[in-house]
Amino acid sequence: MTNSKKQAFREGFKDGIPIGLGYFAVAFSLGILARNASFTPLQGFINSFLNHASAGEYAVYTVAAAASGFIEMAIMTLVVNARYLLMSTALSQKFDESTSMLDRILVGFTVTDELFAITIKRPGFIEPIYNYGAFLIAAVCWSAGTSCGIVAGELMPVRLVSALSVALYGMFLACIMPEARKHRIVAVLILISFVLSYIASRLSVFASISAGTKTIILTVVIASVAAILFPHPEVEDDD
Repeated sequence: MTNSKKQAFREGFKDGIPIGLGYFAVAFSLGILARNASFTPLQGFINSFLNHASAGEYAVYTVAAAASGFIEMAIMTLVVNARYLLMSTALSQKFDESTSMLDRILVGFTVTDELFAITIKRPGFIEPIYNYGAFLIAAVCWSAGTSCGIVAGELMPVRLVSALSVALYGMFLACIMPEARKHRIVAVLILISFVLSYIASRLSVFASISAGTKTIILTVVIASVAAILFPHPEVEDDD
């Protein structure tokens, strides 16, 4: 490895440390949920290492806890993680032509919201080795956090585990509230999703549909209607 690549790797690892610390705290809460879905610490570690998204993991554990099928789990994970397709597409514009296909695939595999942010702002072409350094520490912290959450859930009393499970909902509120405060439409859509989710859980016509399938249907329908009725305004080119 050349000195420049070593330097890029060290920079990525350094930039990934604060991200990894944040990931550990969030993943710990996910671990409590994984424990309730009967995941072992090893299973939680592997799932977190392969699924780099809190919403995606939440979907997996929720669908698994509801005893839904693998197809529902795959579709739900695809829906909630679809934004990474856009992030990978944006990053693809910053690759040097000499970048190998393997490096392109691996960088796409490591994409998360935070790693995308620190990568896209770097000047010049993307250095895959930088992403690998950032991903290494972030992924280890993310996966370890989930495993620790599962272990803690197994050792703590049931009531305390149930109380800590609420922390995950607090995390999701922290994710959606800033956007809801900035855009009234987003706030209204969030309220609509809460109401429709409650209605779907009560109506007898949906009784035979699993919780995972209900979530998939509501997510696709609400997002599609919102995209049609309230399209995001195009940003005009300054040129």
